[in-house]
Amino acid sequence: MSGAEFIELTKTLNISSNGACITSSYILRPDQTVHLTIPAPAPASSSLVPSETPPIVARVLRQESAGEMKLFGLEFLRPLE
Repeated sequence: MSGAEFIELTKTLNISSNGACITSSYILRPDQTVHLTIPAPAPASSSLVPSETPPIVARVLRQESAGEMKLFGLEFLRPLE
């Protein structure tokens, strides 16, 4: 909330080409920009598979609480292909 950078391993509850719903222990503000990196599954026998996606830039659209969890709806600034 203070604008400081942080890294957090979160859970993705829902993802589409246009956005995602994630959990976070941080408080994210509506319209705040976040950068997501999604780990790839363990590489097969080829080194051609990257270990993670390039950062995905998203905007926080909404937040809500579900018990102890904080849920955030994110909109990707560029839809995934």
